[in-house]
Amino acid sequence: MIHVRHDGVAHVELDTAFAYVADHRTVPEWMYGVTRFEPVGRQVRGVGAVFDACMRIGPATFDSRLEIVEWEDNHRIVLSSISGFRTRSAWQFDDLGDGDMRLAVDFGYQLPGGLAGRAAGLLIEPLVGTIVRRTENALRDQVVRNA
Repeated sequence: MIHVRHDGVAHVELDTAFAYVADHRTVPEWMYGVTRFEPVGRQVRGVGAVFDACMRIGPATFDSRLEIVEWEDNHRIVLSSISGFRTRSAWQFDDLGDGDMRLAVDFGYQLPGGLAGRAAGLLIEPLVGTIVRRTENALRDQVVRNA
């Protein structure tokens, strides 16, 4: 699995930032390329919640079914794909005091094998770092704006 990590600091209360990220309805607002992020079933928070997601990168569209595999209120959310495009993302929130918090993002993905995987790799790999940075920046901006 290929990993891209990025972190940033924002002047916003940690619980406000976590609540914004934890609300599945906000994901398309801040997650670069995500056009759909919908719950599967009634559970929308915590370990075991499942979501169908669609991400558009250039001309390609990638569908995934994601499950929350780790959840620690006001600290960490980890999603892992259970079908579709193989991905795992971790969102960690750390209180820095004085109203500042750090958000660290670790985005990992695995491309399929064969010609399809190589073609997807040519499209995705140059963009992943940019996507993660834009996502973290957009998220930070949205959290501060909505605080």
